[in-house]
Amino acid sequence: MWFKKSIQEVIQELDTDSINGITSKEAKIRIEKYGQNKLAEKKKKSILILLFEQINDVLIYILLAAAVVSALLNEISDAIIIGIVIILNAVIGLIQESKAEKALESLKKLSVPKALVKRDGRIIEISSEDVVLGDIVILDAGKYVPCDLRLIESANLKIEESALTGESVPSEKYAEDTLKEDDVALGDQRNMAFMSTLVTYGRGVGVVVAVGMDTEIGKIAKMLHDDSKNLTPLQEKLAQLGKMLGFVVLIICILMFAVAVIQKRDLFEMFLTAISLAVAAIPEGLPAMVTIVLAVGVQRMIKKNAIVRKLPAIETLGSVNIICSDKTGTLTQNKMTVTKFYADDTLDNILKLDANNFIHKRLIENMVLCNDATYSEDSQTGDPTEIALLELGFKFNIFKDSESKEHIRVNEIPFDSDRKLMTTLNEYGDKYHVITKGAVDNLIKICSYIYLGGHVVDFTEELKSKVIKASDSMSKDALRVLATAVKIEDSSDIKIDSMESELIFVGLVGMIDPPRENVKKSIEECKNSGIRTVMITGDHKNTAYAIAKELGIAEDSSQVILGAEFDRMLEDEVVDKIDNLRVFARVSPEHKVRIVKSLKEKGNIVSMTGDGVNDAPSLKAADIGVAMGITGTDVAKGASDMILTDDNFSTIVEAVKEGRNIYNNIRKSITFLLSCNIGEIIALFIGIILGWPAVLRPIHLLWVNLITDSLPALALGVDPDDPDIMKEKPRDQKEGLFSGRNGAFLVGNGILIGIITLFAFYIGIKIYPNSVTHAQTMSFVVLSISQLIYTLSIRHNKKSIFEIGVFTNKYLIGAIILGIILQNIVITVPFLASVFKVFTLTPNDWMFVILLSLIPLIINEIAKIIYNKIERK
Repeated sequence: MWFKKSIQEVIQELDTDSINGITSKEAKIRIEKYGQNKLAEKKKKSILILLFEQINDVLIYILLAAAVVSALLNEISDAIIIGIVIILNAVIGLIQESKAEKALESLKKLSVPKALVKRDGRIIEISSEDVVLGDIVILDAGKYVPCDLRLIESANLKIEESALTGESVPSEKYAEDTLKEDDVALGDQRNMAFMSTLVTYGRGVGVVVAVGMDTEIGKIAKMLHDDSKNLTPLQEKLAQLGKMLGFVVLIICILMFAVAVIQKRDLFEMFLTAISLAVAAIPEGLPAMVTIVLAVGVQRMIKKNAIVRKLPAIETLGSVNIICSDKTGTLTQNKMTVTKFYADDTLDNILKLDANNFIHKRLIENMVLCNDATYSEDSQTGDPTEIALLELGFKFNIFKDSESKEHIRVNEIPFDSDRKLMTTLNEYGDKYHVITKGAVDNLIKICSYIYLGGHVVDFTEELKSKVIKASDSMSKDALRVLATAVKIEDSSDIKIDSMESELIFVGLVGMIDPPRENVKKSIEECKNSGIRTVMITGDHKNTAYAIAKELGIAEDSSQVILGAEFDRMLEDEVVDKIDNLRVFARVSPEHKVRIVKSLKEKGNIVSMTGDGVNDAPSLKAADIGVAMGITGTDVAKGASDMILTDDNFSTIVEAVKEGRNIYNNIRKSITFLLSCNIGEIIALFIGIILGWPAVLRPIHLLWVNLITDSLPALALGVDPDDPDIMKEKPRDQKEGLFSGRNGAFLVGNGILIGIITLFAFYIGIKIYPNSVTHAQTMSFVVLSISQLIYTLSIRHNKKSIFEIGVFTNKYLIGAIILGIILQNIVITVPFLASVFKVFTLTPNDWMFVILLSLIPLIINEIAKIIYNKIERK
């Protein structure tokens, strides 16, 4: 903890010289001992490893086994079709995820290429990678800090640390401070400067105390490197489904052989039948269907200003019940803005400021002229607080002397951290105005008069108390308050010592980093949808609470906690209190990760949004990390699952809607495919138990699963959005894919499809007792067409097909028509009929199978009416 040590202790411990620096020879020794000042690179994954990750799935393994067995049994066409499905799934996934993890590379790019150091008694410029422990580094405004430093000199030094700490206002640095506490947050370590932060004001000198992976940035890199890959809820459920199906396939094969022995059937024939049932149990098109639906969802998300980096992550937003959001740049604009003023005994909103009022104009002029920043619509440089004051002046056409050539600055007293004041002397025609701005308490002490009612009056204790009351009122709203005063002189020949005395108090301005537009509305919509918003920020407690209260995130100060306080909490305390906490202030990157993990351990699905380097580990630890595309650092983008191209919190709400709809669509498709497969299993298994010939051939099952089922399943995957989706609460992550009505739909329709398929075979055998092929053809057609028509009712488990609109999904209508046409071609084209071993049906046969195929649709629609009536009661 270098911030706890005095300057002399640091210099002695690192064996350096604050005047001359270390020698070049010593620098070479240290660079060999400690390594270069750069971040370690993560080993990139090869294409083969990435490809293996795509096929490393239980369902894929079962499909591979089925393909091998089919090839050994000389069913080459079956093996080829299964192989195509596997390749398609792997290629689509590989295209989406082929970009290797870029977080560490981005962190490396943040390092500054050059640094000014003292070596051999001289100041030289070297590559930042060659900076070593004990080097004496020179800091100036506009320069990035090349490594972690313990400051040994500082002069009005301010450093922008928002990317690391999340604090929007630059931190003032004081080399002389020695902090004694153990748990000082990064943003409060006033005697330290950290790698990749930016010097915005003043100058400083520091001794290098950490380089490369040992810096605060390096620690973040390690956290990114160490964090394991999280599975999304859908991935976990599909993995469980794959294991279940594998178990089902094994049981089916064992039962088939048992039946063969009992019924004294031909074992080879029963082996083929067992393979048929295995094929029926596995939804061959499921992996490809899920991947394609997610890929289509990615394209839809891009149109809504959200880029999804990893395919499975798209559904995760639909199930989140907590959004952890960074404050600076995410909920707020990351731009200091003047929002209130006090002048002429009036405290009001900045919109009431009137440039025609002499005192109001004087207030604006003072803030603009006593200012070292620069501002234009295209570019701004300097301290964000001073830029905010120039922006205020710009709105009233009041500019600095360098721009207007009026009120030229002829002398100044620079800002000093002890005085907390800055003073300039400006030309005003034949007069000269001494303008001072700074901290309220300090400025009041040097004021003898005040502008009131257009006149200069004595600054009495009563008037001073009014000013302090106005300042306190602004501070309670977490505004940063600055005061200003003026003194009019006849000559520029005025002594420095007498400039800051006998001043006329003008007024106050209060500023804050304001919330983004529409954020409050989005947070309210999230709340109504059962989604809790939690603010995590590096800002001070009061500032964070004021913003959170304004946005509707927090209602009471008890819902706010400091990062250090949270860090000291025991696990039992965290479990008890974390559900009530809404704001975490003054947090470090480690705190953010613990917060996210603690929320996840409580059974929540957590999204984390952020833009800074300090957000990267928590973005990676969350179920889904969301980075800002405009203000976001490359590190945050690299660690995220999704990037918002418009940096708008409101886009998250649209992403949630899209995620929920995509998940529902995938669930519809999976329910459809599995219910169809259950129907196939029931038809085959019961047929064998009854001693019938095979109700369906293996090639019939493969045709239905890969062709007839796949097209409607894909069409269900792109079903139009449900307008009522945000009226639902987030899904419980423990909720299965088939909980509630979905399970009833799945099993009930599977049984129904199996029964009507068996009935078609039974009628076929009765009508054509000498033609098993004719009966198999009837069951084949009923199985495929009933499944096609049944898709119309599975689009919604509560609304009827007329409520959602029969033709609102044109892709589905097209898939049904195409499926029926393809089915007809298979049984009517002689060459295909011989391959599939089917019989041409008569018109009466067609009439019968179509009526039979309508039964699942009709029964489903009746069931919805009954279900809805029961629920309403």
